[in-house]
Amino acid sequence: MNYSFEYIDIILLAMIAGFIFLRLRGILGKRTGFEGKAPTQFDKILKEAVVKQTPKQADIFDEEAQKEFLKGARIAYETIITDFSDNDNKITTSKPLLNKDIYSQFNEALKERNSRGHFAEITFIGINSAEIKEHKKVDKILNVTVNFIAEVITCIKDKNQKIISGDPKKIKKIYDTWVFSRDTTSPNPNWQLVDTLT
Repeated sequence: MNYSFEYIDIILLAMIAGFIFLRLRGILGKRTGFEGKAPTQFDKILKEAVVKQTPKQADIFDEEAQKEFLKGARIAYETIITDFSDNDNKITTSKPLLNKDIYSQFNEALKERNSRGHFAEITFIGINSAEIKEHKKVDKILNVTVNFIAEVITCIKDKNQKIISGDPKKIKKIYDTWVFSRDTTSPNPNWQLVDTLT
């Protein structure tokens, strides 16, 4: 994974954009939707995303399954973006949605931002589109790559409230490509973000 703090800033500014930077439009408005809480419908949607799965159907990812998957992916996207924008020292709400590497990278980005005395302000406007770019199974692992186009209002300020970057009055369109993954042999139906592509 090619990460740079420059990209992290883009995410912080662009939606504090794309996980990764770290980065659902069925849900509009400010960060009130999931602030501090994991969405209750998220686990249910992700469980359905693997096609009403039975042991013999674990590999099925047909049109219906993809449609249900995207519902969960949208929620995951907004949850991760808003969690990353919180001015905390570490990821909290979205931790179950991230694999270990992504979780560590997000936390390092947060620590670096906080060490500079900067904090983020973000209003998540919504997702314009979320489309599956590709899905493929490697051994027992199913990977799904999703292209997101979303809109946010974001800026970075210093401890004196001076704007370092971004515009608190301007809506910005962001483009992210995230890769979600799950073990098709695992009883755990949840997907995790495993990569963000530039």
